[in-house]
Amino acid sequence: MAPTPTASASADAGSADTGSTDVIIIGGGAAGLMCARVAGQRGRRVRLIEHANRCGKKILMSGGGRCNFTNTGTTAANFISANPHFCKSALARYTPQHFIEMVERHGIAYHEKELGQLFCDDSSKQIVKMLLDECADAGVRIDTGCSVQNVQRTDEGFRVQTTMGELRAPSLVIATGGLSIPSMGATGFGYELARQFGHTVLPTRAGLVPLTLTGKHQERLADLSGVALPVTAHCNGRGFSNFMLITHRGVSGPSILQISSYWNVGDALHLALLPQADAFDALKQLRAKRPAAELRTVLGELFPKRFAERLCELWFQSRPMKQFNDPELRAIAEQLQHWPLIASGTEGYRTAEVTLGGVDTDEVSSSTMQSKLVPGLHFIGEVVDVTGWLGGYNFQWAWASGHAAGMVA
Repeated sequence: MAPTPTASASADAGSADTGSTDVIIIGGGAAGLMCARVAGQRGRRVRLIEHANRCGKKILMSGGGRCNFTNTGTTAANFISANPHFCKSALARYTPQHFIEMVERHGIAYHEKELGQLFCDDSSKQIVKMLLDECADAGVRIDTGCSVQNVQRTDEGFRVQTTMGELRAPSLVIATGGLSIPSMGATGFGYELARQFGHTVLPTRAGLVPLTLTGKHQERLADLSGVALPVTAHCNGRGFSNFMLITHRGVSGPSILQISSYWNVGDALHLALLPQADAFDALKQLRAKRPAAELRTVLGELFPKRFAERLCELWFQSRPMKQFNDPELRAIAEQLQHWPLIASGTEGYRTAEVTLGGVDTDEVSSSTMQSKLVPGLHFIGEVVDVTGWLGGYNFQWAWASGHAAGMVA
């Protein structure tokens, strides 16, 4: 079960009381708040329960505190799931533009950073306030610092025992999130509830997470911690182009976080270190322009200097460019574009942005997020086996799945 913090309700909620309602939502993150808002606007009596002391903690810390709240290029292809078609229905009925319209209506300034990623100009607090204000306007009751102790199915629906009393409702929505970032209160409670009601939970693992190196692979790079360079990371037929950041324990940065969701221990992983160039052609041109320059000097113009020096210390013998013939340059170019990265593992849920796996979508309606096994039971957001790429996609899934459940709960 979820941890039990000292019971204290949110300032605008008052203390909880026992009684019946229409919809109980467990989890006050992005998906839960969206679901509560939509259900409340339909005239449903909604009680949202959040065991942390405030709602939207993951929203608050996202995007460096500015919240990458959606991606304008969202499609089903940007998500990982055992059933890649499952997310299509919800995403089609609640698009990035729908959320953008709400953001604009609340006067929140935003900008596009790259690749369709939208961020608040000011603070992610604005997104949380917007959702809380929308919930308040819809008459949603929110109880924070309130943990669930027991959930039972009844003839009338569901009975939920909390640290603030007992609640009853015909509809129950599980919006508890995944296992990522346990320091912010993440638990496996949603998966426990799913299993309790007979649902299959697919194996979970950390996604969008830094990779770790060990032994000689770590020793070769550890003192370069802080060095960043553009790469294309390749694994299992997928490739992501963006920056890689070398860390004390391994590698991180957008390209690595992206590929981590497709990588498992033992999988082949390689980097194109000159993703936007023909490496052989680039080296030939540099040889023609600067024949007397050392290879380490030339590579120092293509990569961060410290990284270039390390390449020549461990992988390439540095000598004047004019001393390299075409086959030798081609061999160097080939290694630069297929540089093996031997990762030993990941940083785990501690720093992972998302959780891969979760509630099996085969047992959930794609249009309503309702259980096919238990009428009135819904699963939304990260607890479901739908995981987005880096760049606002996971928030869009939270908004879309929350909206889908909120329209029918």
